[in-house]
Amino acid sequence: MNSLGWAILFKMGCICSRESININGTKYIIRERIAQGGFSLIDLAENSVTKRKYAMKRITCHSIDDQNIALKEIEICRQVRHPNIVEVVDYILKGTADIVINTTSQLYIVLPFYKNGSLQDNLNLRAKTKDYMPEIQALQIFLGICEGVKALHEAKPEPLAHRDLKTANICLSDSFEPIIVDMGSATEARVQICGQQDAQRLQELAEERCSIVYRAPELFSVQSYCMIDERTDIWSLGCVLYATCFFKCPFDVFYEKGDSVALAVLSGNIHFPENSIYSQDMHDLILFMLRLNPMERPYIYSVIEKAQDLLTKLEGRV
Repeated sequence: MNSLGWAILFKMGCICSRESININGTKYIIRERIAQGGFSLIDLAENSVTKRKYAMKRITCHSIDDQNIALKEIEICRQVRHPNIVEVVDYILKGTADIVINTTSQLYIVLPFYKNGSLQDNLNLRAKTKDYMPEIQALQIFLGICEGVKALHEAKPEPLAHRDLKTANICLSDSFEPIIVDMGSATEARVQICGQQDAQRLQELAEERCSIVYRAPELFSVQSYCMIDERTDIWSLGCVLYATCFFKCPFDVFYEKGDSVALAVLSGNIHFPENSIYSQDMHDLILFMLRLNPMERPYIYSVIEKAQDLLTKLEGRV
């Protein structure tokens, strides 16, 4: 995905300005530029009165369509309120987006600031010393992520899919609870594809907004007549759990070498390190989610049940 990933959300790069932004009567002082991506910027902001820190996301909109897509991120966060999904603290839209007269609008979104960073940040630190996460802890974090995904998949009136689940989009709270962030790719989960034009449109959207190494196989080559549903997220969850165990997603190595990630994904071959410290049950749980055929892939309820059973089994041995 070309949009902003959260892997570097908390790596502080100093900027000298003391820009301030007023959002619905609250003044925020911009302290640091945290990250920059193709669709947005994120700054570390401080409430001028309480001194509490926030992450402020700003999105430049060049058209009404851009604006509507950006506002949808707020709508989804507010529609699906859950402890494992990021909360929108406040927002404001400034300016007018009009592609004809070349004017833009700016959407400012105030989000919680997570000082522990992302799950990817944590894994990067662990990878330096090969400090593998204990299996019980990995499952506890994974189940928290699953609960957030379940809330999206149960959304009313239509199920939602995140479509860009990855370790960089999972932040860690003060109590190390996982929080799913970056709803910029989230959308209605179930899409009926009727013809080549529909297929091409969805495929291009996936290329733009779904990170390639976590992208479900059905989004690489969308069939002309098919149903795409929330199980795109289940594939991504399998990649997330694999990365939580082994520091990287199973397809990162192909991307890093410049090989075709699409071919690697569509081959269906998942390799585990020979020196894996994790149980065969954990490997099986990952493979349970990484099924090529989306119609054979489980729904989130079965994933939670299987992960919880394994966690209970492991805790019983302690």
